[in-house]
Amino acid sequence: MAMNNKFYATILLVVYAAVAIVNVAAELQRFEHLPTKPDGSLDILVIGDWGRRGLYNQSHVAFQMGKVGEKIDADFIISTGDNFYEDGLIDEEDPLFAESFTQVYTATSLQKQWYSVLGNHDYRGNVLAQLSPTLTHKDSKWLCLRSFIELDVALEESSATWKIVIGHHTIFSAGSHGNTQELVDQLLPILEAKNVDLYINGHDHCLQHISSQNRPRKKNL
Repeated sequence: MAMNNKFYATILLVVYAAVAIVNVAAELQRFEHLPTKPDGSLDILVIGDWGRRGLYNQSHVAFQMGKVGEKIDADFIISTGDNFYEDGLIDEEDPLFAESFTQVYTATSLQKQWYSVLGNHDYRGNVLAQLSPTLTHKDSKWLCLRSFIELDVALEESSATWKIVIGHHTIFSAGSHGNTQELVDQLLPILEAKNVDLYINGHDHCLQHISSQNRPRKKNL
């Protein structure tokens, strides 16, 4: 995914693992990636539903990610949740973290910042373990945050050219899980009203690109 624009993109990491929207006032934590390419573009890799100790084709996908990441010179990686199967992490010392993350995503091109949200499988385990800075000390590319924010306020205050919201559950999907009605009713109106360009999610274990006829598509995506 390349965003050919010299302006910042606001990327909101939002967790809807319980399929509910929580509006609690909090300051939005901001991350800025200054473009390093001559054309001012950002190139991003996105992956979700992956942590399986390298099994179930995880290692094969990681190998291909490394090749693509090198080709496009990826700026950072986004994980859309379900980071560790089947039941998240036990604690910060759980060997599953290294076995499913550090020891799998070893390509040089993937040693960039990872921004991760939580999925329903992660909530089966110790959520605080994934949020702990201890894991970042173990592997500096790991970052997982859970922020309960007033999403509409954060989007309204953002002056970014690109507005991207990251979650785990689908809004619409032709996959096995289908649509998530709570998000259709509660989240989609906010995204449309605040002119969000992309909602990126995991959960359905397939690749889909769903667009709206009500909004024109931006160029250079």
